[in-house]
Order: sequence, then C-alpha cells, then structure tokens
Amino acid sequence: MPPRLDLTTSHPTLLDGPLGLWTGTLDPLPPAQVREVVVELDEQGWGGLWFGEAYGREAFTNAAMLLGASSRLPVATGIANIYARDAMAMAGAAKTLAAQYPGRFVCGMGVSHAPLVERMRGHEYAGPVSTMRAYLDAMASAPFAAAGPQDGPPLVLAALGPRMIELARERTAGVHPYLVTPEWTATTRELAGPTAEVAVMQAVVLDDDPEVWRERAHWFLEIYTGLPNYRNSWLRQGFTDGDLGRGGSEALKQAMVVRGEAAIEASVRAHLDAGASHVCLQVLGPDMATAPVGDWRRLADVLL
Repeated sequence: MPPRLDLTTSHPTLLDGPLGLWTGTLDPLPPAQVREVVVELDEQGWGGLWFGEAYGREAFTNAAMLLGASSRLPVATGIANIYARDAMAMAGAAKTLAAQYPGRFVCGMGVSHAPLVERMRGHEYAGPVSTMRAYLDAMASAPFAAAGPQDGPPLVLAALGPRMIELARERTAGVHPYLVTPEWTATTRELAGPTAEVAVMQAVVLDDDPEVWRERAHWFLEIYTGLPNYRNSWLRQGFTDGDLGRGGSEALKQAMVVRGEAAIEASVRAHLDAGASHVCLQVLGPDMATAPVGDWRRLADVLL
C-alpha cells in the first residue's frame, strides 16, 4: 500500500528520503537494546535518524554505534556541540565515520547554549556566529593523516537566526532548524539558497487526547523556553514574550508540537511545501527516558 502522505519535494536531501526521526530517548537504553531498536527503524524505511548531544552519550561514538547497528539508515548529529571537542577532533571524527559508512553520515554542528557550555563544560560562551566561523576555518585547515575522504561528510549547522543561516550558506551543505514554524522554514529556505539541505525538526504527539498532548508539549518546551537562543528565535517568528513562559503558551504549544496523525501529515507537507528538503519527526512519548517504539511503528505504517 502506498503511503497516505505525499512526500514529493523539489529540494533533494542529503539523507535517504524526506522523512526521518529525531530522538533523544535512546540514551537511557543499554547499547544492546539500542541496536535492536535501530535495526527495526532501519527496516521501517526512515530516511534518517537524528540525535542530539547534551547530557548523555558523546556524539561521534554514539553515531558509530547507530551506524553499525543498521544496514542502510543514515545517521545525523543534531547537533554535535562544537564546545565538546576542538575543530581538529571534530573534523577527524567526521571523516572517520564518512570513510567507514560512505554516504550515511551527516555531521550537524552547533554552538549549543550558554548554560550547557559554561555551567556544564566550563567553557566561555562567545558570540555564536563569529565562534562558528572561526571553528569552520579551523576544521578546514585541520590535517587528517589517515585513509578516507579528505573532504569528509556533509556539514550542516544548527541555524536559528539569519546570520547563522547565511554562514551555513557560505560554508556548509545546509541547516538543521529546530522548533520552527513552516513560515520560518520558508524564510530559512530563502536565506539558505535553493540547493541547501534544510532538515527541519518537528515535534509530534500521536495521542489524540488533548490533555496528554498538553502535558507532553509542556514538559518538552519547558527547557527550551528558558534558553535565550530559542526565545530570540521565537520572537523572530512572531511570538511575544507572553508566549515564552516556562512550558510555553497554548499558542506556542500548538505551533511547536502537533497532535494526531492528520495534523502530523499536514505539518510535514507544510514544511516540505515551504522549502524543507527533510523533516525529522521527534515523537514525544510519556517522558524523555522512554523510547516511543510503538509510536514509531505506527507512524511508519501511516507515513512510509
């Protein structure tokens, strides 16, 4: 049976199709169980598997585990924190994975957030755009005396604002927008250019119960509404300070976390129509420590 959702898009993706998954819920699982889950996701036919780097597993060793567990599923860091390793280590790790898994790794990088960088890692958080530009310069000049592709895998940047999007257009293969509306996806496409990867994260809840949705949207947005980079991004998108209390207003919840199969399909289509080349769905289960395996199966049946 063909998928109910039309996944055609005029913007080709670096991944294996326009629809993937984003999750942070594999970190609480032991590696053996992670491999079992990834084998199933591989078989379901998702176009990519994205994950972040904050409190849990290190990005590149984690990517190696996920790539090794699958046979065709592309894996992307969403994102690898540039403060977690110097530019030479980032370039070497990315090239090593690209050599071992040709065409299956996308290296998403970002500047993270001041609280995570300063309180948790002990670094000084500097100007995001200038810091990223200098980091890309250092990556480009870093030696790599090993077998493998000297150019490495495609790089994409976590880019919320116009200046970072423009830097991505100049220096990388594209951008990884997170917590944005389809309208901002259109703005991102315009700024990033017609050939860039625009891989958008969309948070979703499959449960149709509005109270279940509201509870999950609230705990999901609670941390992000406390981070200046996201607050500034939402103000650029047209929200107001009144929407940005911890957990977000009803309007912010509805825009950032869509509920139910029909709304998920409509949101994916809206992002693709707005210029996304790839949409990675972050399915919210009961909490961030529970991998929503059943919901992933259900979505795969509906969308893939």
